Amino acid sequence: MELLIFLIALVMIGGLIVVPAVRRLRGGREAMRGALRAGDPQEYGFVPRERLDVRLPGPDHQLIDALEEVQARQDWQPAARLLALTKAGSELRWQRVQTLAGAAAHELAQAPGRGGMWLRTWRVAAPEDPGAAAVHAEFLVRQALLDPSSPDFRMILEEAQSVCREAARLAPDDPVPYIVELGVARGLGYRQADFEELWSKVTERAPHHMGAHLAALHYWCEKWHGSQDLADTFTHAAAGSAPDKSLLPALPLFGVFEHMPDGNLVRTLYQSEVITKAIEGALYAVRQAPADHPVLPHVRHLLVWFLVRAERYVEAMEQLRHVDGHVGAVPWSYGADPAAEYTVYRALAVAGWEGHGGSPATLPK
Repeated sequence: MELLIFLIALVMIGGLIVVPAVRRLRGGREAMRGALRAGDPQEYGFVPRERLDVRLPGPDHQLIDALEEVQARQDWQPAARLLALTKAGSELRWQRVQTLAGAAAHELAQAPGRGGMWLRTWRVAAPEDPGAAAVHAEFLVRQALLDPSSPDFRMILEEAQSVCREAARLAPDDPVPYIVELGVARGLGYRQADFEELWSKVTERAPHHMGAHLAALHYWCEKWHGSQDLADTFTHAAAGSAPDKSLLPALPLFGVFEHMPDGNLVRTLYQSEVITKAIEGALYAVRQAPADHPVLPHVRHLLVWFLVRAERYVEAMEQLRHVDGHVGAVPWSYGADPAAEYTVYRALAVAGWEGHGGSPATLPK
């Protein structure tokens, strides 16, 4: 049966090999057959798979322009200017630091020893630039977490910890260096007391920062692996204390996702009370958050994953209308081919929409 599902997936996305997506969809034979019968997603105005942007969860034209200039010329100055003009403490600054660090890490992976040279040059040329230090620290965290079994794992994270503290010295009011250090805490296994001291430094500066809460959630999930009680307490406390127009009511959905068993496609699980409440919380957050909230696309992408599995296709199509074109977000980024992972779910949403009488003409604009 697994071979059959694999072959169906190949046909559905035009012959592309999507082993991670198939693993997650194992057991969904009828849903996959429905996707095969669905109309072409491009009839809905969706972006073809080969043009999906894997760098970001949603559009940030200033960041993309700066990043393309950096990569074309290996010149760090466009990145430095962009971060200098991005408000300290904002969700946007955190996301831009993440993306720039991820770009440097990707370049290094593509060209070991040479890729991402612009980041190293930036650090040497502008040692007192807090943006450079924050990007460098995030870069080191990513490098370490790529291979926790590496003999250099701890050494790289300890260097990242040092750079985080340097970045904090350069920008004392910016929570981003402390948010980056949450990744260090996860990798080095900070004691709970040490983690909570670090978390207090984040919340002093940005108490309702969604990106910070997502980073902290990883610590709770890994530190207490096998028991989600403390992670649930953390996510529900944050959601319950969220101010108006916050995305924090969506945090429990991320907590649920972190504890989902791989390959479980039993519909009743995704229609259970726990998951339904988490989905409703995320939908509430999406409806009342500002349309330009930088982390909003992250929530929409995760909603697509859950809504498709819960067979709530109308709502899944609504989220797809907002995020299509960009796939640099959980859950797609956990796979080897994020665009392929996303494409499978998009096709399933279209199939479900059409199975309930929908068409391109009836999709709300």
